[in-house]
Amino acid sequence: MSKLVSFVIPCYRSAETIGKVVAEIDEAMKKLSAYTYEIVLVNDSSPDDTFEVIRGLCAQRGDICGINLARNFGQHAALMAGFRQTRGDVVVCLDDDGQTPADEVGRLLAQIEQGSDVVYAKYTHKQHSGFRNFGSKINELMTRVMLGKPKELYLSSYFAAKRFVIDEIMRYTNPYPYVIGLVLRTTKKIVNVEVVHREREVGASGYTLGKLLGLWFNGFTAFSIKPLRIATALGCFTAICGFIYGIYTIIKKFVNPVVPIGFSAMMAALVFIGGMIMLMLGLIGEYIGRIYISLNNSPQYVIRECINEAVKTIPAAGVQNTGENGKEQKESRERHG
Repeated sequence: MSKLVSFVIPCYRSAETIGKVVAEIDEAMKKLSAYTYEIVLVNDSSPDDTFEVIRGLCAQRGDICGINLARNFGQHAALMAGFRQTRGDVVVCLDDDGQTPADEVGRLLAQIEQGSDVVYAKYTHKQHSGFRNFGSKINELMTRVMLGKPKELYLSSYFAAKRFVIDEIMRYTNPYPYVIGLVLRTTKKIVNVEVVHREREVGASGYTLGKLLGLWFNGFTAFSIKPLRIATALGCFTAICGFIYGIYTIIKKFVNPVVPIGFSAMMAALVFIGGMIMLMLGLIGEYIGRIYISLNNSPQYVIRECINEAVKTIPAAGVQNTGENGKEQKESRERHG
């Protein structure tokens, strides 16, 4: 019996490219006779005609599901929306701009068949701008320090994951999802395969500095308490430095009573310590704010429209569906999981 592969593609400003990506998936899967497949396209409130293109693709064939989000929730929220429409034994995520080579999906699936739970594409040379490459390096450092990512593991937006990993990811119903963090806390059987990263043919990356910063905050505030521990360590360090400096000042006064105590040194110490206190309070406030938003049941995303809906889904805000729809979903997952 053939296995079902679900492709999930977040779409933003991709009216000119998404059709080519779907066509490339079709060509690649023709060569993999052991698999059947479906495609889930998630329009993250793109300002161009992306969803109209998706609507046209859905009208032509029933194996493509189109989701239109009510506003821009970000790539990871769009992935979560797509995951909840998948039925596949394996879920493959890739970009909408054609830079991630869909024709090499067989290499990812081969590693899944060999026993890996998650397979990330690793690029020999990334065709991103210097800004994006710098952001990727910062993100790599953050995930390694804050989330415990192995140093040799390369993370990208092109990956394949087994069904149980996706089911575990979908259990996360709070706002600010961070798929990388959810993967890392689910399994350690994660490997890389090398693929070619292409140049972008149309448009520019939708990631701005603000979006990258927001993504990093999502990662380390949602899945790690290390920032709070770092803040505690810094607080202890500055307190010790202040204590030592105070002893030094007293000794210096006893040794040479005519030496004036510097006003500038005192102000520098006050400003430094005050800045550290404000930084730590801001960090604590960030955690408390996210707890508050979670308690208010803020949704991960809001769906305006769904075409060719695959299965009934659990609400993103975490409200458990216990009626007939909930039974249908459970039975469907048992059939395909």
